[in-house]
Amino acid sequence: MTTLWDTTGTAVVQALAAERRSGGAVTSGLALTLVVVLEEKNAAEVEAAVAIAAARHPMRVIMVLRHNIDAPVPRLDAEVSIGGRFGPGEAVVLRMFGRLALHAESVTLPLLAPDAPVVAWWYSETPEVIAYDPIGVFADRRITNVIRDADPAASLLQRARDYAPGDTDLTWTVITPWRAALASAFDTVSAPARSMAVYGNPADPSAQLLAGWLSSRLGIDVPVEKEAGKYITSVSVEFEDGHSVRMTNEGYKLLMRRPGQVDTLAPFPQRTTGDMLAEELRRLDADQPYGEALASVSGIPNLNERPSTRSHVWHDPALAAQEG
Repeated sequence: MTTLWDTTGTAVVQALAAERRSGGAVTSGLALTLVVVLEEKNAAEVEAAVAIAAARHPMRVIMVLRHNIDAPVPRLDAEVSIGGRFGPGEAVVLRMFGRLALHAESVTLPLLAPDAPVVAWWYSETPEVIAYDPIGVFADRRITNVIRDADPAASLLQRARDYAPGDTDLTWTVITPWRAALASAFDTVSAPARSMAVYGNPADPSAQLLAGWLSSRLGIDVPVEKEAGKYITSVSVEFEDGHSVRMTNEGYKLLMRRPGQVDTLAPFPQRTTGDMLAEELRRLDADQPYGEALASVSGIPNLNERPSTRSHVWHDPALAAQEG
């Protein structure tokens, strides 16, 4: 690993080239560049998640940590490594101080792997408008996680207002096992669903997205019914032929109850952030089912018909705070 203190973007590019030569890295073997925006306090969690994802997807990771934009003197510190704690790929950690933090793209763009898609992931709070962050403008895919915001339900609605094809959110990835289990339940019936309900916390964005996905797929209104717990606890389905199914999360196992049949249990493990990140990196095109679910939740139609590109909107957080 090469560590650079009070350095320049050019020096970081040169250090990466030197590390690659000494480590024998091959640029053509990189499937993507992952740009992660995070806070220093979350560095260990992000590194653990990236290591899991990098083991499955050869990538170059660029971690952007913005510090104190009011610092009088801008400064850039960097770490460059091949392999190590970030997994088998290439990694660059950029710590930006002062006004340089508002121009992260000036350092990040020259470090992107050539001819490879770019995925941006905001581990910490997402910009209210993704176009405020140049990293969100040049990325092909953009991953957020509204559950980490102060008001997740309001943030999910804002993600719909600000949506462009290529956006996704880890609260959507969380419900992949639920979606798979529910899809399998329909394999054994021929009648359409008459009614459905998701049970759990109505303010949980994952519960809202699951209900939105079911509504968009089946063309019926699927509510989130309040039930004890922070997240999704169960889902019920009533079919037009009188059959019914209820699936309940029994702590890492999914219990399926159907009248007249033996109850079944299936593994339902809690996945790590790294597992969910790896899942999102499997696809680099627009996630249309997510867009449809988000449209159903927010009541904002035709999200997938919006342009997939954004234009940068200059936004100075310091000036915004003063104006507010």
